[in-house]
Amino acid sequence: MQLDLNLLAALDALLEEGSVAGAAARLHVTAPAMSRSLGRIRRTTGDQILVRTGRTMTPTPYAIAVREQVHELLHQVQGVLAPSRELDLATLERTFTLRWHDSLVAMGGPALLAAVRGQAPGVRLRFVAESSIDTPELRRGEVDLEANANRPSAPDIRAENVGETRLVIVVRQGHPLTRVKTVTAKQYAAAEHVTVSRRGNLSNALDDALAQLGLTRRVVATAPTEAAALEFARGSDFLISVPEATTRSAVTDLGLVVLPLPLELPSAPIYLSWHQRYDTDHAHAWLRGLARTALATCGTPS
Repeated sequence: MQLDLNLLAALDALLEEGSVAGAAARLHVTAPAMSRSLGRIRRTTGDQILVRTGRTMTPTPYAIAVREQVHELLHQVQGVLAPSRELDLATLERTFTLRWHDSLVAMGGPALLAAVRGQAPGVRLRFVAESSIDTPELRRGEVDLEANANRPSAPDIRAENVGETRLVIVVRQGHPLTRVKTVTAKQYAAAEHVTVSRRGNLSNALDDALAQLGLTRRVVATAPTEAAALEFARGSDFLISVPEATTRSAVTDLGLVVLPLPLELPSAPIYLSWHQRYDTDHAHAWLRGLARTALATCGTPS
């Protein structure tokens, strides 16, 4: 059997986009050309791959089963046909997509962008928001680097602990707790709290730690980002408990005060994660090095 590797790229695009028009746009070919490729793929595999359901196209069970394998095979082929060569940063043109926790973007993003611009002016960075659900973009190659407090469990995802930061309390200036010598766990629990959760969770590890002391706190609201949560503290007596790194610039800008957290909790880790397919990608390795340095400034290195 003579195989056309172009069909592998076409199949990958069709499965990712879910439409002939979308796949054609991704590969910069015409829609009729992509339709012909789909026809060849159907004849080769003996499967319809995409079937029309109303106005949309739906992948067949076979297509769903081979989607990740096709994507991985395409990356392997590209690696074989584009052998490793010395990286020329001055002429490098590439766009990297980074999905970082919003506080890490605020703290480490400017330093990373400055370093990238200084070494490779043709490189662009796309910072995208974290999702409220677990998504496979890292495995599919749609996200190059993730940075947050979660260590991925998938065996094909690399994760490096690049730092850590402890939790602190943030309150407005003049808050009653700023006038006590030491905030106690009982005083902390008695206050009203606004938590940070992109999923809208009203409880977290802080509540577990309080429960061990026989205490509970009242969470009156959640905010999707730390920047939003800090705004709630400006004109109220609400307590915001966030990683210390988040407060470094925000406290001064918003006129807030940082107090020690009266609970024994481990520091929050900062993980940098990427798919193993990029282990030997020189440009990706270069960006990882710059990201590692930028994120290390967000917390105390491990």
